[in-house]
Amino acid sequence: MDNKSKTKIDQYLQWPMKLMLFLVPADILIFFFSVECGIILAVFIVLGILLQAAGYRYSRNEIMKECIGFVFEQGQIQNYLIHELPVPYVLTDGNGVILWSNAAFHKIAGDSKGKHLTQIFTDLNKHLLPSDVNHTISHINFVKKEGEKEKKFFYKVELNRIIVENFTSDDESSYSKQMLKDNSLIAAYFFDQTLLKKYMEQNENQRMVIGLIYIDNYDEILDDIDEVKRSMLIAVADRKISKFIQNVSGIIKRTERDKYFVVFEQKYLDKIKANKFAILDEIKTINLGNSMHMTLSISFGINGDTYQESYEYACAGMDLALGRGGDQAVIKDRDEISYFGGNCEMVEKNTRVKARVKAHALKELMESKENVVIMAHKIPDPDAMGAAVGLYRLGLSLGRKAHIVMNEITISVRPIVDSLSKSGEYDEDMFINNERAMEITDDNTLLIVVDVNHANYTECEDLLCRTKTVVILDHHRKSKDMIKNPVLSYVEPYASSTCELVAEILQYVDSKPKLKPMEANAMYFGMLVDTNNFVNKTGVRTFETAAYLKRNGADLTMVRKMSRESMDTYRIRSKAISQADILYDHFAITTLVGIGVDSPTVIGAQVANELLDIDGIEASFVLTSVEERVYVSARSIDEINVQRIMEEFGGGGHLTVAGAQLVDVSLEAAKEIIIETLRNMKEKGDI
Repeated sequence: MDNKSKTKIDQYLQWPMKLMLFLVPADILIFFFSVECGIILAVFIVLGILLQAAGYRYSRNEIMKECIGFVFEQGQIQNYLIHELPVPYVLTDGNGVILWSNAAFHKIAGDSKGKHLTQIFTDLNKHLLPSDVNHTISHINFVKKEGEKEKKFFYKVELNRIIVENFTSDDESSYSKQMLKDNSLIAAYFFDQTLLKKYMEQNENQRMVIGLIYIDNYDEILDDIDEVKRSMLIAVADRKISKFIQNVSGIIKRTERDKYFVVFEQKYLDKIKANKFAILDEIKTINLGNSMHMTLSISFGINGDTYQESYEYACAGMDLALGRGGDQAVIKDRDEISYFGGNCEMVEKNTRVKARVKAHALKELMESKENVVIMAHKIPDPDAMGAAVGLYRLGLSLGRKAHIVMNEITISVRPIVDSLSKSGEYDEDMFINNERAMEITDDNTLLIVVDVNHANYTECEDLLCRTKTVVILDHHRKSKDMIKNPVLSYVEPYASSTCELVAEILQYVDSKPKLKPMEANAMYFGMLVDTNNFVNKTGVRTFETAAYLKRNGADLTMVRKMSRESMDTYRIRSKAISQADILYDHFAITTLVGIGVDSPTVIGAQVANELLDIDGIEASFVLTSVEERVYVSARSIDEINVQRIMEEFGGGGHLTVAGAQLVDVSLEAAKEIIIETLRNMKEKGDI
């Protein structure tokens, strides 16, 4: 104990004697009133001072001994608590260099004085050290070698920056003075959560995965094979699907002829992902005389708060898988969605029952509202415009006021708009802009979105919030960013175009509206563009629709005139093709500047189609710069699924026709992003 501390203890012990002196003035005052009382009080004051002095004299040493013993014991306790604290504890300078550590830290890191924390714990990066803030928390992995074995630990690290005020040292060259240049220390606590993490992983692995497996083309396969082989075909398929689930120790139950319900532990999900859902390819190998391959749609729902919620995730994922054309697997983890497979085009359905049901529902919705507003995507193309015109005719035939939202008349749709405007048979407000659309749209308005299912790609996204009655008619595959909660959704990826879907609806409406020739021309033109002159995505129903439009007055000569282009457009397209780069001998990528070009995205799509005519090219990518966006048009023959590639950028489409938009990025930077994405997917085996 130092002299300063002893002096303070002396002062505390002397206080009773000093307090007795305060009675002396009171005793003198009493003498003026009573001498006898004053004498008596004076005697007691003297006796009190004498007793206090005697007690101080004889007790001072004992009190000092007790205080010294207490301080010593306290120091030992503090030393024990600090050094023997079971939680690893370390002090570093302001830069993270270790100055001192307790015994628990020494056990895991050894003699580490003078080392930097990041040398011992590689997961603890320098930027995680507290600087501007006084407290940070990190979670790190640490591998400790014990002989030839390695033991893994998981720590929660709490780091606190301590400011050392008025730091002084007699030795200016002392180690501490050098280490405390910024007058601060970092105290780090290492909480071992290895066991907790182990239990959490076990709990995560034991979570239930709820899945659905559908055979996409069950009826078509049975119709395609001899009757005697049908039962054998189904038995082989059933055995392969059952083996797929049994390999992950799961339970499978056949609920319908072509539908299965499965359950297994989540720890096997990584195994299935690593195999890239090999069952999708294995099921196609079944050949018992069938000319077409059997395909599956698989959906897994995981991490729901309840089993029911996981089942709902699985159902939502199955809707996406089927809406995207089947032959793929979808994993829905709350709001996150992962896609696997999808390398086959959706089989065209010969039945039109669905079209008939959708037509009846759409008619009832139109009759229940006063106004009909039709909206397509930004920079509308002939397919979007043709579909909008067909629905406009349907609205008029049902006695409803209809409008088409269009802010910009591009060169690709100008022939359609001009033919309609010059006829004089349509209202002046047939075409309206966003502002006018917002004014007339309310809860008594039916909003029909055509040729797009992405909310942020629509002509006016705010319209979706103006009315609760939204209908979607589209032929692009569904995505996780699809417009939420439409009252009616008719999304069929098998269709060649949205015009095809609208034409089928028109045929099944009870009133059977009669198209005018110029309207039939518009719809025929839309089909012609989207199919690349009936080359891509054409089926039996496509040509049946073309025949329907021809019966309604479609003039092929007029349609051909609509599709003619200027010499400047040809030059721009030829330049883009000549500047194309070839990647991996199979991918063509080029750029197109949209400044001063009318309908640059349409030209970009045309360039992408023409690049596929080059021998050896399996997929093409054309990047078109328009204002502050870069539009990507992707095309393929059949080997490459360009939809999955475009989904990396928030886009979508079909297996062979897809697109995306990149915002706030230059044309060259966007090209490098596409190239890097292709490289990564190529290395992973995704393409």
